[in-house]
Amino acid sequence: MNPAAPSPVLTVLVPAYNEAENIGPFLARLIPALEALGRSFEIVLIDDGSADGTWARWTEASQNDPRLRGLKFSRNFGKEIAIAAGLDHARGEAVILIDADLQHPPEVIADFVHEWEQGYDVVYGVRQDRGTDSALRKNLTQLFYKMFRTFGEIPLPEGAGDFRLMDRKVVKALRQLGERARFSKGLYAWVGFESKGVPFVVAERAAGESKFSFRKLFRFAFDGITSFSTLPLQLWTHAGILISVPALAAAIFFLIRTMMQGTDVPGYASLIVSVMFFSGVQLISLGVIGGYVGRIFAEVKRRPLYIVAEESGPDAEPPRRRNA
Repeated sequence: MNPAAPSPVLTVLVPAYNEAENIGPFLARLIPALEALGRSFEIVLIDDGSADGTWARWTEASQNDPRLRGLKFSRNFGKEIAIAAGLDHARGEAVILIDADLQHPPEVIADFVHEWEQGYDVVYGVRQDRGTDSALRKNLTQLFYKMFRTFGEIPLPEGAGDFRLMDRKVVKALRQLGERARFSKGLYAWVGFESKGVPFVVAERAAGESKFSFRKLFRFAFDGITSFSTLPLQLWTHAGILISVPALAAAIFFLIRTMMQGTDVPGYASLIVSVMFFSGVQLISLGVIGGYVGRIFAEVKRRPLYIVAEESGPDAEPPRRRNA
């Protein structure tokens, strides 16, 4: 980075993973939308270890436009880490997060900037519909928000995602949060600041398919709940009490009945069922505890969040090549 270069007013961060087909159409809409604002800007793409031509197409575009910069990870670290890397390298007075698949309309950025200039520190997009999602995904999303409202430490605005504008002071606050298992939606809410939602309609992907499978979404939801609540651990304490009290009462009942009526051989099936049930409860509780222990293990190792293999842009060092 050239320290003498003036900082732009706006930095647009674009986390991308296998979005080669979308780079051209995305820039064709984003750049005119930013130029219409009449403010200096830079666009920073974070290539999250793409296996297609995403990085090649971005570096080609950046050679013709000095406002384009890029970071290429050494491997796939995940979107949440890509966002954190982008915040580390953003230079603008306001930072805008947007996806490269054009489901986030670049034209809405003008509304973001307007609200920012009115004094809001965070301006986030609110999805007006989920027509692009399947019925199952819609229901699971609604269930997640209900669970987060019940278990989470802080309220999470429903329909708000990563499409947002943040003032520089918000970015500085987020950069102080060094946890490895990151749930950005929760971090945005945790740091606070004056916020306002701007509605927008989600469009179809310009090309390609969503990179979030149900397995990844479930893991993402679990990270969100465990990052901002210890209630799952407390629930198993209450569950243990609820199970132990009837069990103790049953033990007293059977002891008295045996003393008065003698032993009773029948009951093998109910015994096996009860053993299997309580074993399952124990394994589930150990799984929840293991999830928290695993998070602690990842934190104490203190590995870097990401590794940048290459950079592009006017201030980037050219990649070194080995001699043939």
